[in-house]
Parts: sequence; C-alpha cells; structure tokens
Amino acid sequence: MEVTTNAGDQIRTEAHRRRQSGFRRLRKEKYLWLLVLPGLIYFAVFKYLPMFGIVIAFKKYNPFTGIWKSPWAGFEYFQRMMDSPDVLRVLWNTLVLSFYQIAFVFFVPIVLALMINEIAYPWLKRLIQTVIYLPHFLSWVVVAGVFYLLFNSGGSVTSILAGLGYDNANVLTDPAMFRPLIILQSIWKEAGWGTILYLAALLGVDPELYEAAKIDGAGRFRQMWNISLPGIRSTVCILLILRMGSVLDVGFEQIFLMLNPQVSQVGEVIDTYVYFLGIRQGNFSFAAAVGLTKGIVGLLMIASANWLTRRLGEKGLF
Repeated sequence: MEVTTNAGDQIRTEAHRRRQSGFRRLRKEKYLWLLVLPGLIYFAVFKYLPMFGIVIAFKKYNPFTGIWKSPWAGFEYFQRMMDSPDVLRVLWNTLVLSFYQIAFVFFVPIVLALMINEIAYPWLKRLIQTVIYLPHFLSWVVVAGVFYLLFNSGGSVTSILAGLGYDNANVLTDPAMFRPLIILQSIWKEAGWGTILYLAALLGVDPELYEAAKIDGAGRFRQMWNISLPGIRSTVCILLILRMGSVLDVGFEQIFLMLNPQVSQVGEVIDTYVYFLGIRQGNFSFAAAVGLTKGIVGLLMIASANWLTRRLGEKGLF
C-alpha cells in the first residue's frame, strides 16, 4: 500500500513539475506568442470557426430562420449532387485542369531549379530568380488583366496570329484554348515560388558529392540526375502530397476571372459552380453539400498520398 502511495505521489509531483516548466517557458516566450497571436486569431476566425457551417449541407437552410431553426434534410442534397449532370461536368473539368497542373505547373519549377542551379555566375542566377519570382506577388486580377490585353480581339498576340494567317483568332473565347491559357497563366505566376523552394533544398546537398562525381568522370547531366534530383526528392514528395490535397481546387479567382459564356462548358469547375449555385442562386444547402464533399475528397487524397510516400521509403507529412 505504501509503495502504491509513493508511486502516486511521484506521478503527481512529475505532472506538477511539467506544468511549472510549461508556465515558465510560456512566460519566457510571451513576446514570441504575442507575435504569433494575430495569425492564430486569423486561422481561428476565418478557417476553423466557419467549419460549423457544414451543418447547412444537412439542412434545408433558410437565411431568414438561421442555421439551427432550419429543418433537417439529411442526405437529400448529397443525393441530388450525385444525380446532377452538372456536377459530373464540373467535376470532369476540375479533374482535367488539376491533371494538367500537376503534369506541367508542378514539375516546371523542378526543371527551372535544376537549370538555375547549374548557372556558374551568381549575379545571373540571382537575376533569373528575381525575374521569375516577381509574378508571384501579382494578384490574379492583375494577371487576368494582362492576359486580356494580350489575347483579346485587339491584343498584340491576336494581331500576330492574324498576321500569320489565323483569322478571327480570339483565344479568350475559344473553348479549345481555355485550358492551355489557364496552365500558361499558372506557370507564369507560380513557377517562381516553387523554384525558390527547390533551390533552397538544393543548398542542402553536400558539395563534396559533386566533387566526387567530377573525379569519377560524371558530366553535368549525370551529376544532376544522380545527385541533385535525389537531394530534393523529399521536398518534391512533401509538396506533391500537399498538391494532392487540393486536387479538386484549381484556383477559384483565376478561373472566375477568365470564365465567359463561350468557354463555360469546359471552364466551369467545382469552386465556380458552388459560387454561382450558392451566392447567385441562393441554393446554399446544395452548394454546402458540394463543398463538403470536395473537402472530404481532399482529406482522403492527402492521407492516401502520404501513405504511398511512406510506403516508397520517403518521409511523409505525418
């Protein structure tokens, strides 16, 4: 009995010591926590608090009666979503654009980083990094405006195409050109950001590996293939896992700004469909059901990609 009492006292003493240590650490780092506090408040208010709104997907929501007084609908809107031909169309459009973004937009920064890493002149390397990184700071409104000026009926690109014999070449209203235009925009705006991440990962590669490869007679391409690429493989895997989580998110602002009635059949995606359905038409419950399904699919994709990455021997997110 005495042994049991002593063990309990030791456990309570250890727990008390840990609490005291935690409080002391909190007081010591209080100014750092004050710096983090605005970000925590932002995520709590704008990211986590709105999650309570998912209950709208299971109710016949009426804005005038509120969420809690609206009658329950169960899985009615999910059933309507599965039976709707429009949902299948926008899902297909979203998956096609997402595949193109993974195939081109995701891998372009890897190629750029490997090429920039081979540049021998530091000033030229910094210049190229700056030039390709600057578009990342532009809003999609500015990017869409630039492409509109270039590709509208009186734009410079359209005029060049007309001079080459392509009459009435209006790229903005051509359904066949909508997806390539979106991919071109994404590469121009976001490739610089990914390139910086991969260049930072390349800095962690041991320079002695390159020296040893040179002694063994390996050329620049062999060094890139056998040293540089394996050196950034873990970074590629982590970013690919994160990208798979947003496989149904191809960028609302970009698509919304470039969308027009002529290209809506191939350009409307899940995000714009939810916007038009929920905000424009007031069908909030159906839009919430579509959005919730999209979020669940994204979570499952992240978990699956993380599991596959760990099975292949790489380090996952969790």
